[in-house]
Formats: sequence, structure tokens, C-alpha cells
Amino acid sequence: MEIHDLNVASNSTNSDMIANALTVDVEDYFQVHAFSHAIRMEEWDSLQSRVEKNTRRILDLLDSCSPPRATDQAIGEKPRATFFVLGWIAERYPELVGEIHRRGHEVACHGYGHKVISNQTREEFAEDVKRSKEILEDLSGNAVIGYRAPTYSVRKKTLWALEVLIELGFRYDSSIFPIKHDVYGFPEAHRFPHIISFEMGKGDAAYSSQMTTEDSHSSHHRPNSLAEFPMTTARILGYNFPVAGGGYFRLLPYSLNRYLLRRVNTRESKPFIFYIHPWEIDPGIPKIDGVGILSRFRTYVNLDKTEDRFARLLSEFRFCPLSDFLD
Repeated sequence: MEIHDLNVASNSTNSDMIANALTVDVEDYFQVHAFSHAIRMEEWDSLQSRVEKNTRRILDLLDSCSPPRATDQAIGEKPRATFFVLGWIAERYPELVGEIHRRGHEVACHGYGHKVISNQTREEFAEDVKRSKEILEDLSGNAVIGYRAPTYSVRKKTLWALEVLIELGFRYDSSIFPIKHDVYGFPEAHRFPHIISFEMGKGDAAYSSQMTTEDSHSSHHRPNSLAEFPMTTARILGYNFPVAGGGYFRLLPYSLNRYLLRRVNTRESKPFIFYIHPWEIDPGIPKIDGVGILSRFRTYVNLDKTEDRFARLLSEFRFCPLSDFLD
């Protein structure tokens, strides 16, 4: 396995000039991994679904926001995003997938049944992802080239999954979170976008701690390679501090989130990759019984503040889909 830098840096020190990646993990509240021991997949259809309404609300926010002006981009340009859609959701709400595409956003794959990779065999994983990819391509009419694993479950022991993605025709992955966490995390992984090249069939090879910087176009188009877009961290006192969105965005004060994201743009001249779930802007999602205190806190904290914070974020930073970085 070889690792090469993917050059998506900006020479500008003005964060308003940098286009960051906005991503939406399209899943419903009852599909959160923390609830998987309390709610079986067979029960999903019996539960109140709120994903369609909440996803359309995010689409409306993207259409209505007033992004910051930048001299090198058109005034009034609206933010576009990558929507990582579960195949299970797409089957039940096919018009939603079409609407995401029609409104100018990228449709990407989040797998079919929201199973973490470590709970699947290679064959099960391949079938899950292939099934979802085909559904999404049929509904959007476009090739699906991006993938994000449920619960960021590409870790050192599941690197073989990236080989499977190459075999299925994906061009990029956004599943690695370079932090220490009790559920996910790959702390020794590279913090910024890079190319991973495989000698196919040797997916258990160690993830290299060395990176060779090459031209992004030549390295990306090498055979058996995949662009990796890790979730964003800020480097603080020698540790990777998560600032990519989700629960971190809800828990920390908005001013601190904004400061750390701007620091990535200005001090490191890199775009950040931000994520949000549709259920995170919905303080009315039902409470799930049989869930531990920590999981309940992580899921429900500050849901009533997220939509306003998200709208503010959209007005203060520029955003594009992940696929834009490939070109």
C-alpha cells in the first residue's frame, strides 16, 4: 500500500476564498449505530420516519442561504454538498434521491443497511455496498463514485474495505476519522486528503506512516488507487481534535467550532470536511428506550440549536461537494 498527498490546498490565507466540503449522511434517527442493540433492522419499517422531511429542510437551507462573497467566485453562488444516502432510505424515498440530484448536489453511497464494516465479511460488505450503489445510480441517473462507511468504520483492521471500493468502481472514500474514540477512529491516519494505492489482494498491508507528495492528477489516476477524504481535525497540543461536525458541532459552542475551522483554512491552508445528519436539525425526534446515558447524551444534546448553527455556518464559509476536489 502506498500513500500520496492529494493536493487540494489553497494559496489564499482568506478562509472566505477556500471551498470546503459539505457532506450530509442521509439516515434516520433510529439507524444511529448507538441504537443498533436496541432496535433491529427488521423493526425500522414500523418506526416513525422523519428523514424525508429533515433532508428536504437541509436542501431548503442550502438553497436559501447567503454565502460569503469572494472575489474569485460568482456572487450569490449557493453551497453544494455531497449526500451520502443509505440504500435502505433510497428504496423507500426514491423521489428524495432524485430531488437531491436535481437541486445540484452529489449523490454518494452510505451502504445499504448501516452496518459497521467490522461486523461484516468481505463478501457481505461488497454485497451491501454494491446493492446500494446500484439503487442510487438507477434513481439519480448518474455514476456514484463516493462512499462513506457507517460510523466511520474504516480503521486499520478494515482497510481491506478500500480494496473492495476500488473493485466496485468508486473513486473516493470519506470514512477515516483520524482520532481516538471508543467506537471508531484511526488516529495514525493522515489528517488531510490523500491517495491510497493498493497492490490488490494485499489489503492487510500496514497503513504507511510516510507520505510522498505528488501532483494530484497523476497520483489519483494511477491504477488501483482511491482518493481518501478524512474527517477534519484541528491539531491541538499534539493531539487531533475533532471539528468535522456531527455531535462535536452540537456539543461545542459555535464560536469555538468556527475558530477551529477557520484555523484549518488559514494556518494550514486546507479545506475542511464537514458532516451533518438530517435528524440533527430535528429536536422532535423520538427518545429511544434501552440506550445508555452516554449514547443518549451524544445523540440528543443541543438538537434544538443545530439548525441555527448550521445556517450560520453556511453563511460564513464556502462549500462544495467532495467530487469537486477530484477535478
